[in-house]
Amino acid sequence: MISELLGFVVLGLSLSVPVGAITIEMVKRGLRGGFWPAWFVGLGGMSADVVLMLLIYFGIANFLTGPVAQIVIWLFGFVVLVYLGYDSIRAAFRKLDVGGAVSKPSESLLQAYTSGFLIAISNPLNIVFWIGIYGSVLTTTLQSASGSAVLLYSSAIFIGIAAWDAVVAGSVHFGRSFTGERFMQWFSVGAGLVLIAFGLSFGWQAAVGMLSL
Repeated sequence: MISELLGFVVLGLSLSVPVGAITIEMVKRGLRGGFWPAWFVGLGGMSADVVLMLLIYFGIANFLTGPVAQIVIWLFGFVVLVYLGYDSIRAAFRKLDVGGAVSKPSESLLQAYTSGFLIAISNPLNIVFWIGIYGSVLTTTLQSASGSAVLLYSSAIFIGIAAWDAVVAGSVHFGRSFTGERFMQWFSVGAGLVLIAFGLSFGWQAAVGMLSL
């Protein structure tokens, strides 16, 4: 049992390590606000991952693979990421406090959580990744364990995800003292452009999908 749990923890780590839109958003908010905004982006992303995991576990993921559903997902991802990218560029030129601990209102943490959730739940690549990777792991594990045991094992994935999110948030929090305001501004602009690029690629996929209907 321990080996299975550790395997799912490692899977969670492997899911999190590749740099994607969530990591970019964590770093951007961490540079501006420190550990907690970055951490709450990760929490939002994990919440979306829980939703996707449960959908796959209960067999609802099949509805996400239809052509119409895929177009809707691509469009949603396009709108969310382009907006967040625009907001990142706009926020780059606000006054920054690059000092030590920063006290942030609870609304900003809610915004960080919401942005993490929306990025993860609307990212078609994340959805496809969960259906492909977790779906295959689920099928294999169900052959040797009961459904409740598999659900327990699956929850260990989020230990790995949370551990990596803590590493990213902590690294950004302590590293921000070595960066200047100009660096943070340009990083925020760069992060916004990357998010917009992700969003435009999703929009292109949606257009291609609509033309093929």
